[in-house]
Amino acid sequence: MNNNDIIIRLRYALNIKNADMITIFDLGGVTIDEQQLHDLLTKQTPEAKRDEKVSITMLESFMNGLIISQRGHKTGADLKPIPPTFDMTNDERINNVVIKKLKIAMGYTSDDLMSFMKTAGITISKSELSAILRRPDHRNYKPAGDRYLRNLLKGMAMTYRPEDVKRTARKH
Repeated sequence: MNNNDIIIRLRYALNIKNADMITIFDLGGVTIDEQQLHDLLTKQTPEAKRDEKVSITMLESFMNGLIISQRGHKTGADLKPIPPTFDMTNDERINNVVIKKLKIAMGYTSDDLMSFMKTAGITISKSELSAILRRPDHRNYKPAGDRYLRNLLKGMAMTYRPEDVKRTARKH
């Protein structure tokens, strides 16, 4: 999966409108207009680089903006906002960070994530999910392959938009 595909699938699964997408990017610190959003939401060719349309920084800014839009700014003891973290340091960590930040933004439990994946047709154990959600320096950390994120987003879409998924399945 490329970064562009992640944003397209998230937008679809959560049914986010264009104006809200622009707001989420803005909350994450990236200012874009309608035309730029349209370009970002246009599917890349399969042979394109992972970050051709959406850089790692832009993807993580979107995820941070999603957290802020759903949960508000994180504040410290002095009640001043704490800036969001940027944990996507390489391609191997992107899926793990997206899953983790999606879990935070939407207030999902591990059971919710496992349920979405089960809806999409894959079974994942609590320990396997726990390994994906761990810090990269933990000895039990496991990089999340595209399979995990793709099926999580597919399960979310099947749960939140069952009629759309049925309609799409009939066309193919």
